[in-house]
Amino acid sequence: MTDSNAMLPAELVTRFDVLVVPLTVVIDGDARPEPEVEPGWFYARLRCGATVTTAAPSPGELRAAYREAAAAGAEEILSIHVGSNYSATVTAARLAAAEAAVPVVVVVDTMTASFVEGCCVWRAAEALARGESAATAAERARAVAAEAGSVFTVGEPARARRSGRVEVGDGSGVVVLGTAGPEMFEIGRVDTAESAVEAMVRHVASRPGPLRVGIGHADAPTAADALERALHALPQVHETVRYVVGPSVAAHTGVGTVGAVFHRI
Repeated sequence: MTDSNAMLPAELVTRFDVLVVPLTVVIDGDARPEPEVEPGWFYARLRCGATVTTAAPSPGELRAAYREAAAAGAEEILSIHVGSNYSATVTAARLAAAEAAVPVVVVVDTMTASFVEGCCVWRAAEALARGESAATAAERARAVAAEAGSVFTVGEPARARRSGRVEVGDGSGVVVLGTAGPEMFEIGRVDTAESAVEAMVRHVASRPGPLRVGIGHADAPTAADALERALHALPQVHETVRYVVGPSVAAHTGVGTVGAVFHRI
């Protein structure tokens, strides 16, 4: 199990039979479960200046998800979530786990967000598919959380400043940020989207491989395509996947965001 902030592509959700609990996205006062928010429509609302906030799933929603898993025959649940430094989801999951109708519920606080969280789920799901226990798979997820990095542009710096989730500081230009585990830092500021892609590729190229890389964007397909082509050409990049930067992330980084998540295979 995970939450919708993981940005897992549908193919991975299906392949590993992952149960995804939605975060809530509130757009100009209208609250909707994140998976029900169509990305193109949402990006258009951002461009029109919509006010957007996000909310974690409640303990009741997570209890219902655990009951669903138990009814399907689950004897163990591995519940991997967006970091407690970003969201109250982990707290809700721990409260729900105390009342779950299965013997074992392992809650993992990734201390990360977006597709870094998704990569934690991916690695853990591979471990479960090999027959490993929930506890062992949880350790594999935590290892990815500690080792993985990301690099991305901030599509709307003013929105990021208002949200308070992403530190962009003052100044002009395209802001390029990176993460390493729970730490976020500024890589630099550039003048164009093309220069931003070059900066992101240099950052990934500095990491040893073999790497699994996810490329995502919030209504910036041209930049994402260029980034994917350049990353795919790096010798240490062995696998790439595309994902959508969904509302629970784009609400804080803005439309036009593009980036990559990477970790060792």
